[in-house]
Amino acid sequence: MDTSRSDVLILGGGVVGLSCALYLLRAGASVRVLEQGTPGCGSSHGNCGTITPSHAAPLAMPGMLSVALRSMFRADAPLYLNPRFDGSRLRWLMGFARHCNWRDFERAAQARAAILQRSRRLLAGLIRSENLDCEFVESGVMYVYREPGPMAADEHHHVSVLERLGIPVQRLRGDEVEAMEPALKPGVKGGLFHPEDARLRPDRYVAELARLVRERGGVIETGTKIERFDTEARRIVRVGTERGDFSGDRVVLALGAWSPLLGQRLGLRLPMQPGKGYSLTYTRPALAPRHALVLRDVSVCVTTWDSGFRLGSTMEFSGYSEGLNRTRIDALRRGAAQGLREPEGPELCEEWWGWRPMSVDEVPIIGPSTRWSNLHLATAHGMLGVSMSAATGELVAAQLNDTRPTLDPTPYAPARFDL
Repeated sequence: MDTSRSDVLILGGGVVGLSCALYLLRAGASVRVLEQGTPGCGSSHGNCGTITPSHAAPLAMPGMLSVALRSMFRADAPLYLNPRFDGSRLRWLMGFARHCNWRDFERAAQARAAILQRSRRLLAGLIRSENLDCEFVESGVMYVYREPGPMAADEHHHVSVLERLGIPVQRLRGDEVEAMEPALKPGVKGGLFHPEDARLRPDRYVAELARLVRERGGVIETGTKIERFDTEARRIVRVGTERGDFSGDRVVLALGAWSPLLGQRLGLRLPMQPGKGYSLTYTRPALAPRHALVLRDVSVCVTTWDSGFRLGSTMEFSGYSEGLNRTRIDALRRGAAQGLREPEGPELCEEWWGWRPMSVDEVPIIGPSTRWSNLHLATAHGMLGVSMSAATGELVAAQLNDTRPTLDPTPYAPARFDL
């Protein structure tokens, strides 16, 4: 018996790869996950852990390219485009610019809303049925405004998009927001409350997913960096790693921001760029927010758990540059200090950075490869990997088992990029 062979070999042990593993195991497949670090060590670890159907609208819209270009002159801008020349990033930016129109915006919003809403329901059911210890709370997410301009812009655009998509949002006066959130400094002009959003602690959720995968017979190979692919007649026959060779009847590429780098070895040009995000994690302050917050004027996300408190957000396009950018970490602190009575907890536990896998059209890439007969892709979830993970796992399992998927797979298909 070849113990290195599985029905399905999953490349990547983040929240998406582990979700695919779990749903495939439920369908009766044998599964092995190859992870170069430890489960969830990438962007699954340090994000703010919000589950957000409210984020259905993509960034790409008319006028967004000029915002991105202006950001090159502000290293602390919430959306920052590093001016250093990078050919692959320039190609991605040109592709992104082509999607900054209302037709593509609407198409992306509908695709994102469908997978976000389905995943929101699946996540809640999975956490309850398996009694997952991940501090899951269904208390909504509040957008907070201290200036009238940003709120007026969001009321005009953000609210109308969500209402068309059937995602509820509530308009609140400043005094109503302050009554709901005593942790906020006075002077709030208003808020938008998204009651169907939720939050969890992402590192604990991923740890629980890994536990479920192992308990159901899945194998997770940690510290297993992929070195090569052996192919034959449009099939991937072996994946070579530092820890030996592995094979599967089907291979799922769920490598997040690393997907384009590994995809190149298979002749795939995935239209993706790493969008670098940052977060600060503290022990819980005495006056912690009751809800997850987005301080919209400064683009800072604030999430509270029983076990801690996190500030996060920002989007930096600097290619695969590693390490903390102190300018952007300091911007998170300043932004939180403008809005919160206690912007930091008693003890700083972690300063974090990670790469988000950003597709050129801001829709995930999920489905069978057009180039390789046994390759499936599950990547490019952008800032919404946790939020979209359960529905991605369900869809991949349905496709690999030739059963009718709950979601229409067409908007996510790799075929739109000839992958």
